[in-house]
Amino acid sequence: MPENWKTYKLKDLTTKIGSGATPRGGKEAYKESGISLIRSQNVLDFSFSSNGLAFIDDDQAAALKNVTLESQDVLLNITGDSVARVCKVPDHCLPARVNQHVAIVRANEKILNPDFLLYSLLSKENKNLLLTMAGAGATRNALTKIMIEEFEISVPGIQEQKSIASILSALDDKIELNLQMNKTLEEMAMALYKHWFVDFGPFQDGEFVASELGEIPKGWEVKKIEETALEIGDGNYSSKYPKSNEFIETGIPFIRAVNMVNGSLISNDLRYISLEKHKTITKGHLKKGDVLIVTRGSIGEVARVPNYFIGANINAQLVRINGKDDIPSSYLYQTLKEPKNNNRIVANKSGTALQQLPVGALKSIPFLIPPKKLLHSFEERTGVMYVMIDKNNEENQTLTQIRDTVLPKLISGEVRVKDVEKTLPEVL
Repeated sequence: MPENWKTYKLKDLTTKIGSGATPRGGKEAYKESGISLIRSQNVLDFSFSSNGLAFIDDDQAAALKNVTLESQDVLLNITGDSVARVCKVPDHCLPARVNQHVAIVRANEKILNPDFLLYSLLSKENKNLLLTMAGAGATRNALTKIMIEEFEISVPGIQEQKSIASILSALDDKIELNLQMNKTLEEMAMALYKHWFVDFGPFQDGEFVASELGEIPKGWEVKKIEETALEIGDGNYSSKYPKSNEFIETGIPFIRAVNMVNGSLISNDLRYISLEKHKTITKGHLKKGDVLIVTRGSIGEVARVPNYFIGANINAQLVRINGKDDIPSSYLYQTLKEPKNNNRIVANKSGTALQQLPVGALKSIPFLIPPKKLLHSFEERTGVMYVMIDKNNEENQTLTQIRDTVLPKLISGEVRVKDVEKTLPEVL
């Protein structure tokens, strides 16, 4: 560690460390809109997910006023499988509170830059320390307030902190820009899908017939998924499921539900298995044109499989569906994702404490089949959008690798800012 760096406990560098609670009544107490209540599912490493963001009213928020979030606050998951995930609260979610599974870590900005704090907690060394501490208990993974307060990080002067954070933030900003571009492209593709296959805009002058899904243009069909040309496969490995000590630094991607965000597969918290382990798993290998759907946990979440994930494995939370030559991937993806269809799928979930969508129930869901010529026309129009989306995602893979390589070296002082600045312009 460089001479000008010092080690402090977080309690000496912050003005607040604390978590909240779930309003009385649990999920039933959540509102359609209001003040954001941030839960562990919203906190990903490096980024915030608005998927499943809950809302509470003013009275509920007043009861949680001691965990009122402020701009630049760092969020740290403190329980469960997502323990030790870290991101910053986005300003668009404010005003907001946190529940009991998320801690606020608020930097004293006179001596600690919030972004430097974020990246310090995300560095591999500190992440592993947090995970070790969280797993030391007798029951579920958990970080206590005292553990967080006593956790030590090393910091240089505030100006050097800002310089380090600005480099890492530049990479994350580029990643976020690509994600926003993808969101716009996704919205364009969905708008076309709804116009053609939900509102039947171009076909209003033609004849309509009754179907299980309501009035549809004459010549179109409705079939159960199992009656179509769709290929369905799950990742139910039983005894062959990789054990924690079988995951490695790099190898064959092993995709879980947590890697599916806003229709894309992301590298955050992505795990890998060896080629040897991969060969022992005969189910769940991804193919060109696959679409994934979550059947346990965040049931109904859907994502396309880009070419660079072909051959990867999926875990038992996921099911892969492939339209083969009859049903283009873009149409399959949008059909599974479209809100009315997605709600129809999710309605088939079963179970109490641990809900799931049985593969059998998924196969019985009705599926609209337009004429092949129309399907391929949709594929042609949206194909260019998905080429751009995949290109942005591939660039994000590269940017993420660069960030993950330089982050620990900058945060530890192993390399200096001026050395990294020489190479960054090539990728930004």
